[in-house]
Amino acid sequence: MTDRVQVLIEGRVQGVGYRFSAYRQALALGLRGWILNLPDGRVEAEFEGAKADLDEMVAWCRRGPHLAKVSEVEVAWETGLERHHHLQIRGD
Repeated sequence: MTDRVQVLIEGRVQGVGYRFSAYRQALALGLRGWILNLPDGRVEAEFEGAKADLDEMVAWCRRGPHLAKVSEVEVAWETGLERHHHLQIRGD
């Protein structure tokens, strides 16, 4: 069993390096999953790993990189079988 969190991040989060910064942060925490720009301007991500590391990643998502202006983060937690074997940036 593994912990998993899905996040939807709103605000100025595209065109500011959010996905790449989130990727580096998740990689540093040893997380697996994916990060994606959505057509409506939000960023969506799903991360798997240790609960403490996921908590830290969610806290990071609420701040984002220097140029981002995060206005809202929706968080959904799951526990279940491992889905992801690596970390990837999806989309353009």
